Amino acid sequence: MKKSLVLVAAFASLLLLVGQAAGAHRAASARTVTVVMRDPGCHWFAVGGKFLKTLSVKGPVSLANYDMASLKIVGPSGAKLAALGKKVALAHGAYRITMVGQAKDDNTLMLTVR
Repeated sequence: MKKSLVLVAAFASLLLLVGQAAGAHRAASARTVTVVMRDPGCHWFAVGGKFLKTLSVKGPVSLANYDMASLKIVGPSGAKLAALGKKVALAHGAYRITMVGQAKDDNTLMLTVR
């Protein structure tokens, strides 16, 4: 009986460790790229306190839209819309990001997901 309990406890501990390792791997691979509203130029990538028009990241990524309108994302698999306050998953490729209905002098963002 004691051997059975020890075996069950050891197995449960092993499952717990494997589950934590798998969860940590998923959390590490879920990278978010944020687009924010900021003048001049309207929208920018916000990275480490800096504002950038071009960005290259290891992917896949999730693009979060905190601009003032929806974003049009054109890439290898066609065009996608990212609604205000929503996230869009992006795989490997080069993406051109513009705001829906943007003025001619607003930024066009370039994102490369490696």
